[in-house]
Amino acid sequence: MKRIYSKLIWIFVFMLLCSGISGCSWEEMERFLSQDELEESVENSGQIEDEPNRQRAKVAQAEQKEVKPIQHISGGKYAYEQLDEVERAVYDEMLSVILRHEEKISLSTIDMHVMNHAYTALCSDYGGLFWVNGYVYTRYTKAGELVSLEFSPKYTMSIEERQRLQGEIDRVVEEWFAGISINDTDYEKARYVYELLALNTEYVDNAENSQNIISVFIKRQTVCQGYACAVQYLLEQLGVQSVIVSGKALGEPHAWNLICLDGEYYYMDATWGNNGYRNKEGVETSFIDYNYMAMTTAEMQMGHEPDMEIDLPQCTAVLNNYYIKEGNYIEEWQPEQIGSMLAQAWEERRVLTLRFSDDSLKEQVFQYFIRDGHVADYCAGISQINYLEDSLWKEISFCFNQS
Repeated sequence: MKRIYSKLIWIFVFMLLCSGISGCSWEEMERFLSQDELEESVENSGQIEDEPNRQRAKVAQAEQKEVKPIQHISGGKYAYEQLDEVERAVYDEMLSVILRHEEKISLSTIDMHVMNHAYTALCSDYGGLFWVNGYVYTRYTKAGELVSLEFSPKYTMSIEERQRLQGEIDRVVEEWFAGISINDTDYEKARYVYELLALNTEYVDNAENSQNIISVFIKRQTVCQGYACAVQYLLEQLGVQSVIVSGKALGEPHAWNLICLDGEYYYMDATWGNNGYRNKEGVETSFIDYNYMAMTTAEMQMGHEPDMEIDLPQCTAVLNNYYIKEGNYIEEWQPEQIGSMLAQAWEERRVLTLRFSDDSLKEQVFQYFIRDGHVADYCAGISQINYLEDSLWKEISFCFNQS
């Protein structure tokens, strides 16, 4: 990239558009201006002589002294806690400006990597910053040496519009939270949020505002970035730590969450919570797929690849796994117990997914209840069996939600 020189001060302006990416993630975080655009941008700022440059530097220093005290509110946030002391200071500076809807701030660092890393962490910790679409930064150098780094949030709306939309979002969240309490267990909160999003939000590729929570709470149509932001936003209000994770899923850009339940970490992908199937007549029916509600690292890696922009823990806990928690994890052959579970699901006309400890047990259940038809011994009046078999997860889903 060509540098533009103006005696004592060089000015470089780059555009970072973290949430303007098409698709589901924050993966393509940095978009540099082309060489011609950069040159024009710098030229439009004026080629000024030595003395005006000195005066400008003095003004910048004076403005820095007038900046309001930096807010330190992110202690306990997952990504924030992974940063070193210098990166946390820059994170705090950026967040303070964004929350106050202010124009810019001179950062306490001149290290580009520190700035980028701190901003990535900030975006991972705060899913509710719907009024910001990346940032512009300006580098000031003097006599060939970088002397200042200025951060300017790229706002997509006025503060009045932000406040109006926040009010709309707050009303929806209050309505959605009518069925959950801050005193419920972490598992109950996670399941409630997972089901809320699966039942109330449709995945739409070209959804408006799909990279932020407006698409979820107001439009009810989003993509995975919107789902991940909404999970973080909702769980935080319920007192459950959550952070947005970006990377790829099945080779495509994707976003999901790391959540903390009862002091142990799990992965959640609310995007994949809304699943569906077709019966032999071609009728499509949706259902909630709980495989992705509280995953271990090994389970997450079966379809997801984090970009590792933030350090992630090794998740091995299973206590809050849906199938274990709900008693749907089968470790031994007990036909009467399984039959009782089928009978209840049949009566309630819902999907029952059973996960098995090994393939042989899964095959035994499949043979007895499906091939040999013993499901009819427990489900009175059943005339056909709609089921899904998943070898990867060692599961059988009995789809009783469609007669």
